Amino acid sequence: MNEIIKVTNLTKQFKQITAVNNLSFNVNSGDVYGFLGQNGAGKSTTIRMLLTLIQPTNGSIEIFGLPLQNNRNEILKNIGAVIEKPDVYKYLSAYDNLKLFARLNGTRPTHHQLMQQLEIVGLANRAKDKVATFSQGMKQRVGIAIALIHQPQLIILDEPTNGLDPQGIADIRNLIIKLSKEHGKTILISSHLLSEIEQIATRILIIDKGKKIIEDTATALFNPSQTIVEIETTNNEFALQQLQKSKWLTSIQQHTTNTITFKLDKSQIPTLNSNLVEMQIQLISIKPRHSLEDYFLRVTTAN
Repeated sequence: MNEIIKVTNLTKQFKQITAVNNLSFNVNSGDVYGFLGQNGAGKSTTIRMLLTLIQPTNGSIEIFGLPLQNNRNEILKNIGAVIEKPDVYKYLSAYDNLKLFARLNGTRPTHHQLMQQLEIVGLANRAKDKVATFSQGMKQRVGIAIALIHQPQLIILDEPTNGLDPQGIADIRNLIIKLSKEHGKTILISSHLLSEIEQIATRILIIDKGKKIIEDTATALFNPSQTIVEIETTNNEFALQQLQKSKWLTSIQQHTTNTITFKLDKSQIPTLNSNLVEMQIQLISIKPRHSLEDYFLRVTTAN
């Protein structure tokens, strides 16, 4: 499978603040790549480096197999991006916005091509209406249509559902699925709305404080046979010492002063419980957790 984006040891510092810290990840052709992190985790900073809006402090970025630093113009011609709220002209129609931005981009699409883009984003029937009359979700779809006008291979969306109502969120979700499955686009989408990413992503990266926490396929992360189990003990230091000598060591995902988190098959929970008792580990609680959101909150607030 072809790598569309290859990020290696990427770091960005703003004076004393490290916004992105030695981050590495790959986006493959055809991925809907979910880029997850709480607000301030470093998602937008990473995306701005991918789009050459800011320069990395260290590390490298390759897109379409080319070093970004030396091939900026060639690469950006094949990327469409929407960074948070799209910057559109509210008192122009959706059609005229597309036509204007296409010309600014150096292309002159036909009337049919412009209408095709509006059809893709579900706005063909509102083509001549002023954007000022649109809901925020519809404005976001106009922004995506503008990002698509030059037929890019890669689409980058930074928090595209921010501030949208449930219907607007559903519309963007369905559009992303459509762009991936029907139009063959590779999509990188950043968000903190974990339930939305869970429904559309094929691969997922979670970052916290600029660092990679976990990267895996959606299938692996959402596998119902895999369960996140958190235990709280009276003495975690002792518990960890005991677990170092047990078969459960490889199942440990995270530990804090008070808790230890495992990833295992749900059917193994009774055996884990029995073994903990046999190791004389005194339990305060044992809690199985299933959703990505709960796991995300656990791993990003552990430090």
